[in-house]
Amino acid sequence: MAVAVVATVPALALAQSVLPSVVSLRGLSLREAEVLAAERNRDVLAARRAIDQARADTISAGAPPNPVLTLGAGMVNPQQGLGKAAIPGGARIEQLVERGNKRELRIESAKRLEDAVGATLDDTLRQQRLAVASAYYDLKLAQDRVTIARELAELTSRTLRASETRLKAGDVAPADVARIRVDALRAENDARAALAAVTDAQVVLAYLVALQAEATALSAADDWPPVEDGFTEATEAAIARRPDVRAARARIEAARVQRDLARALRTRDVTVGAGIDRYPPSDTNTLGTGTTVGVSVSVPLFLRYNFEGEIARAEANLLAAEEDLGRVEAVARADGARALAALRSAAERRRRYEGELLAEARKAADYAELAYQKGATGILELLDARRTLRAVQVGGAEARTEYAKALAAWRASVGDPAP
Repeated sequence: MAVAVVATVPALALAQSVLPSVVSLRGLSLREAEVLAAERNRDVLAARRAIDQARADTISAGAPPNPVLTLGAGMVNPQQGLGKAAIPGGARIEQLVERGNKRELRIESAKRLEDAVGATLDDTLRQQRLAVASAYYDLKLAQDRVTIARELAELTSRTLRASETRLKAGDVAPADVARIRVDALRAENDARAALAAVTDAQVVLAYLVALQAEATALSAADDWPPVEDGFTEATEAAIARRPDVRAARARIEAARVQRDLARALRTRDVTVGAGIDRYPPSDTNTLGTGTTVGVSVSVPLFLRYNFEGEIARAEANLLAAEEDLGRVEAVARADGARALAALRSAAERRRRYEGELLAEARKAADYAELAYQKGATGILELLDARRTLRAVQVGGAEARTEYAKALAAWRASVGDPAP
């Protein structure tokens, strides 16, 4: 059904607005709306920032420990004063040497978490594409309702004008004209309500694509997707490629590496140092030149604590990640089954409307119009046929919306949002 573009902004003003070039004056396609959401949606932007943070964490995880430099000064005799007695006391440098593959494990853990965050971004995109599709088809339904309501309002208005002319000639009863007038007012109210619904749908879609300032200029320009056949249940491969499942698997890998890292804490790190000390010459100092060089090695002694808590926590985190994967996979399978059932039901409902109901309702309305013009039926039968046709037209539009949204939900459930 062709739908008139609903816009409250003049064409010249719209052309000069800050709308991106992807938005045309003829309206917005679903693909264009998805592109805008991927670039500007707030949830997507937040997920992208999370990736930047994860990359920074990977850099931090790979950083080796820095050496420590210690400088000191000594005093020969405090009674002589600081200015006279202070001399360089020496310098010392120490370096922590990590053992047990700790740095590599930290890097691996950070990379696995980065993979999980990347899959989470993909899942956010999947969910936002589904939300955009739902809002887009809600807007298209609202536009169709405006068209249907306007057609009925115009038809009722013409009938009212003709009936008022016939009333003056005495060809119609005043009660019939009153009934038509009531129906015309009702049709006008329905048209206004349909316009308000368009505005509501525009606001929802504009928020998802971050175009709130241009909300009233948005319109759904795509045709309804055709009814397709051959949809099947999601396979295990389809479940595995869903981004939320991939994110859960990546978190398991990260938890495994973190468990290994916790166990590696029991491998003692070593701190090696080297220093040089100077001391002043004196009558009692007959050895050397007043400078000494020394080296040292420090090793922690795990006498009271051996990282039992960190290891237990890492083991628990791994079990939790494995259980979370099972939950996510179960939800994914349920989503797929539920979406498939809804899609098949919506397809059948749409076929019934487009194959039988709409045609029969229009035929009945045409017969009622002809019978009323020839005086074979009264005004009540005519108005009832018109209201029935409008109800069936709205039901058909709702059936198309239900199918379109069910199709988008099914594709999202199997990790395939592309049309």
